[in-house]
Amino acid sequence: MAGLLAVGALAPLPFALAEPGITEDVLGESGGKPVITVERPKGDEAKRDRGDDGELLMTTIGVTTPQETVRLGDVVSGWFATDRAVMPREAVYPVGDDPDEIERHNEKEMRTSQKDAVRAALRQLRLSPGDVDVSLRLDDVGGPSAGLLFALGVIDKIDGDGRGGHLTGGRTIAGTGTIDASGKVGPVGGVPLKTQAARADGASVFLVPKRECEDAQAERPDGLRLIPVTTLDGALDALKALREGGSVPRC
Repeated sequence: MAGLLAVGALAPLPFALAEPGITEDVLGESGGKPVITVERPKGDEAKRDRGDDGELLMTTIGVTTPQETVRLGDVVSGWFATDRAVMPREAVYPVGDDPDEIERHNEKEMRTSQKDAVRAALRQLRLSPGDVDVSLRLDDVGGPSAGLLFALGVIDKIDGDGRGGHLTGGRTIAGTGTIDASGKVGPVGGVPLKTQAARADGASVFLVPKRECEDAQAERPDGLRLIPVTTLDGALDALKALREGGSVPRC
């Protein structure tokens, strides 16, 4: 029996370990270049990119690579830790273990997410691509989970709050969530770890897909306000209420 336990403890398991990752301000720069760039037709001097003294932080998780071995001891300690999570390997790497294939998959999901975010933002502002040209770039981050924050960032850059101010109201606001071209916000996973990353980088507010409110509450850091969202329009309404001292939805 002791021999079996020893073998079990040493055998690799089909899990990945996750921890809070980096955050990036979509209103700022990545690698020395703006994350969001807005260009308007020549002669359109009425509006220009708006600066915002707040931040819109997209959040990530860090995970073990497919080549790293996860053993029983890692899984047990991860289950009991609040700053780590144990996730099925296939959920983290749905296309397999090949690093090049994983990178291509993540880049494709990021490009699709960015395109949908721009479409959703322009739709919200009742603008066409001919009215404004938007480009997005973010180094070393893949996947679709920054869609909501990209869309909010595009709106803030183009129109602010629509009244000469900014969406953030000067706050550091973080969040996560996929988005489609119609503005619907979807779940992403890893939310408890993302809330920790957000709070560590100064966020006081976290926008979370409504379906993941319970997960977000489980390990919510002190001082972080959770706001559930299901659509881009709803997220904008919540941020407006936050700026104006109105009724803000809570998880």
